Amino acid sequence: QVQLVESGGGLVQPGGSLRLSCVAPGSIFRTYAMGWYRQAPGKQRELVAIIPGRSITNYADSVKGRFTISRDYAKNTVYLQMSNLKPEDTAVYYCNAQQGVASAYWGQGTQVTVSP
Repeated sequence: QVQLVESGGGLVQPGGSLRLSCVAPGSIFRTYAMGWYRQAPGKQRELVAIIPGRSITNYADSVKGRFTISRDYAKNTVYLQMSNLKPEDTAVYYCNAQQGVASAYWGQGTQVTVSP
């Protein structure tokens, strides 16, 4: 059973920052695209950011300029640095490892709540 272990969620005020972390098994981390998705209540899960390799990144329009995804190969960890958080960023955030269309793994999710 492949496990992606997330951490770093919590409650933050609007304008604040949080950093999410996700540790993956090395065999997965080295060969899979890594990404973050989120799901707000009553909404579909949506892509937040993805980093397929060492440097190329892609972001949802709603988070561009505020969120940064990165990966540390020494620690088998992918990060999501979130700044200038808004109430609409409130959601459960999921770590994803993806290889093509046939192989994907998910973390258990971590709650991010942005509220005064």
